[in-house]
Amino acid sequence: MDQSRMQRLRDFMERKDLQAVLLTLPKHVYYLSGYFSNPHERFMGLLVPRDAEPVLIVPALDEEAARQAARELRIVSYADTHNPYRLVKSLLPPGVVRLGVEKNHLTVTRFEQLAAEQLAREYIDVEAVLREMRLIKTADEVARIRKAVELVEQVLREGLQQVAVGVSERELAAELEYLMKKRGADGPAFETTVLAGEKSALPHGVPGRRKIAWGDLLLFDLGVAVDGYVSDITRTFVVGEASEQQKAIYAAVLAANQAAISAVKPGVPLAELDRTARRLIAARGYAAFFIHRLGHGMGMDVHEYPSVHAENGETLVPGMVFTIEPGIYLPRVGGVRIEDDVLVTADGVEVLTRFPRELTVLG
Repeated sequence: MDQSRMQRLRDFMERKDLQAVLLTLPKHVYYLSGYFSNPHERFMGLLVPRDAEPVLIVPALDEEAARQAARELRIVSYADTHNPYRLVKSLLPPGVVRLGVEKNHLTVTRFEQLAAEQLAREYIDVEAVLREMRLIKTADEVARIRKAVELVEQVLREGLQQVAVGVSERELAAELEYLMKKRGADGPAFETTVLAGEKSALPHGVPGRRKIAWGDLLLFDLGVAVDGYVSDITRTFVVGEASEQQKAIYAAVLAANQAAISAVKPGVPLAELDRTARRLIAARGYAAFFIHRLGHGMGMDVHEYPSVHAENGETLVPGMVFTIEPGIYLPRVGGVRIEDDVLVTADGVEVLTRFPRELTVLG
C-alpha cells in the first residue's frame, strides 16, 4: 500500500467532506494497494473510510493472490453466492452521507446495485483527484515506463527482420505480440498496429490480409505493458525504395516531431507543443492531413491525462510523461507517423524512446 498516495486521497476526502471512497477501477485499486486483478464480471473494490483502515474487497477465488500482493491491507472476500454490495455496506462507517466513487467507471447497472443497498445519500466523483495524482510520475513509475520502452524497442528491432514482400499486416502484428510475451512483457499495451501502403493513411487502421508490396509505406504502432506501466511507439518505414513524395512527407513529420520535442520544458503550455508541430507541417503544405492531436499522457494506461492539443493551456511540470506523435495521412496514398515517449525534467526533456527516427528503407 502506498501511504503517500493514500494520504493525498484522505486529504481530498477531508476537503470534500467524504466519509468514505469506494474505488472499483482495477488500475486505481492497484495504484493505491499494489494489487492488480481483472475481476471480469465479479465485483472488486478498495474501500477507504476517512477515519478507519482501508479494506480490499475481492472475490473468494482471488483472496490468496490479494493477500500476497497487499500484505499491509485488510482483505475481505466474498463467495459467488453473496451480494458484494451488501458486504460493502457492512464495512462502511455508520451514517455515511457522501461516498466517493469513480463515476466514469461505474456502469449504470453497478451503480443501481450499489444504490439499492443505500450506501450513502450522495455519490461524489473522485476521478479528478486520481487523475491529478497520476499526472506526475514518481522515479519508480518512470523506471517502469523506461523498462516498457526498452522492451518494445527490442521487439520492434526483432520484428523488422520478418518484413518481406508478400507478408501480411496481420502476420507481422502476430509476430510482434508473440515477441512481446517471449521477451517478458505482461502483454501488448493495446492492439498492435501494422499498416501497409494506402492503409498507413488510417490513423486507427486495423491490420488485415493486406500484403506488403515493393514501395509501400509500412507503419508500426505498438507498446507493451510491464509491471503495471506501458510504452507506446510508432515508426514508419518504406519497403524497397522511397518515392520523392514519401521522402517529402517523412521529412515534414520528422521536423515536426523534433521541433515539438525541443519545445518541451517546464512552464510551456501543452498547446504550444501542438502548435509548434502543426506550424511546421502547415508550412510544407500538409496542414489538412495532420488530423489528430499531437499526443497524450501515458503511464498505467496508454491514453491518460494530459491531452496534448492546441486548446490545452495547462503548463508542463517535471514528472509528466506523454507522447509526441505528429502525422501526415494522404488518402489512398499512405501515411507517416513518428511517435516518441517523453518525460518533462527539471530543466527540459528526456526522450525515453531511442529507436532511430530517420527514414529507413527495408528490404
